[in-house]
Amino acid sequence: MQKFSLLDLSPIPEGKTAADALAATVDLARAAERFGYHRYWLAEHHNMPGIASAATAVVIGHVASATSTMRIGAGGIMLPNHAPLVIAEQFGTLATLYPGRIDLGLGRAPGTDMATARALRRHMAPEDSFPQDVQELIGYFDDSSDDTPVRAIPGAGTRVPVWILGSSLYGAQLAAWLGLPYAFASHFAPAMLEQALSIYRSTFQPSARLKDPYVMMAAGVCAAQTDAEAAFLRSSQLLAFARLRTGRPGKLPLPTHHVDDEIPAPVMASVEQALSCSATGSAATVRDRLGALIDSFQPDELIVTGMIHDPAARIRSFEIAAEVLADLSENAVAA
Repeated sequence: MQKFSLLDLSPIPEGKTAADALAATVDLARAAERFGYHRYWLAEHHNMPGIASAATAVVIGHVASATSTMRIGAGGIMLPNHAPLVIAEQFGTLATLYPGRIDLGLGRAPGTDMATARALRRHMAPEDSFPQDVQELIGYFDDSSDDTPVRAIPGAGTRVPVWILGSSLYGAQLAAWLGLPYAFASHFAPAMLEQALSIYRSTFQPSARLKDPYVMMAAGVCAAQTDAEAAFLRSSQLLAFARLRTGRPGKLPLPTHHVDDEIPAPVMASVEQALSCSATGSAATVRDRLGALIDSFQPDELIVTGMIHDPAARIRSFEIAAEVLADLSENAVAA
């Protein structure tokens, strides 16, 4: 692994607004560029009181305008919510404004509850059109002639890199079949990580877009000066995830030293399992944990994420992670 990247959900902390969250995202993106992150991805979620990146393409453009070298993209766009042509035009425009810097990761889930999905979707057909929609979208990014009936303008000829995202075996199979890079959402759904990567790598079919399989895995990170401080900061994410799991989504809670008192034991066990592909602690602890994950799964790239209530502590956490990952990458190359 030589590249490491960052996934930001633009969390809205308790006591703050969406405007505060989006300003913090820009601050983090600028810092991430200085720290050496290769990509900065934002994700589509709707009707979520604690996430400000619902209009993902708009936020990507805002972040791209505030940075200069780092790749900016979607991790991801939930394609069932959109007509492929609309996404091609949005990301074709982004690629035209910021050439060579835009990525498009595609997910199959709605990214929200079903009531909101019904409010978002152009249709609620029972058949799964995701593979066809992906191919249609990719086609809009290819070169096209003037007599092509429907063209994405801007978009045609931009060849925006398209990724398949997933947390199950379906995405792995589709990415391999289409010959596309694959990103696994192991930061919140690690159960099928090993099997999905095996399927993707063993069944990958080279394409005009990608000759060899390319895997990105995700891991949560909460780094601080000490293990105790990092555990305290991470309590916000544990609380937020537990509330989401129990049907009470909200803004990112303040951290607490007594998180076990606020989350019932069965819920905490479920949360800890879902967030188990992660590293929490000092630089040394984070290095050991991320190094073990990289050794186990051999990703081509690691994307880290983490929600911390204090924006300054969040920036510092990703700074520590970048130092650790840069060192791990250098050692891997030397070996």
